[in-house]
Amino acid sequence: MASNDKDDEELTIPRAAINKLIKEIVPDVRVANDSRELILQCCSEFIHRITTEANTICESQQKKTMSAEHVLAALDKLGFSNYKTEAESVVNDCRRKRRRQSTRLEHLGIPEEELLRQQQELFAKARQEQDLIEQQQWLQMQNASLPQQPIKNIPNEDEDY
Repeated sequence: MASNDKDDEELTIPRAAINKLIKEIVPDVRVANDSRELILQCCSEFIHRITTEANTICESQQKKTMSAEHVLAALDKLGFSNYKTEAESVVNDCRRKRRRQSTRLEHLGIPEEELLRQQQELFAKARQEQDLIEQQQWLQMQNASLPQQPIKNIPNEDEDY
């Protein structure tokens, strides 16, 4: 049973996040620790129920990825229709942000092909630098592994024996 309690504890919203939300919503009210714990458990249960229902809807449509539409349908099915308008607003905001992020590349004024070429040049340069570093390390290892022998005098042809 102890491992089950640990699993339940891992599947909750961080207390710091709940405390921050409470402070933002009711800044002038002191909230007891047991009330904070109850709010935490309610939030976790709400998320669990919505996610489970959205997953059921997703599976019934034979989809492998849960979408916002599945979550919105779960809100309706579980009787939380009054949250749907706000949830749709959040979905639309997220979609607008995603569109805005995808157009940042277009605002650079550099064609995508040129950016790709520059990226490939940077990768090639990085590979060359890495190869050089590895080659230097290999040479150092080779030099370190050679026994240090004194240099022998090689007789000169002009010298007599």
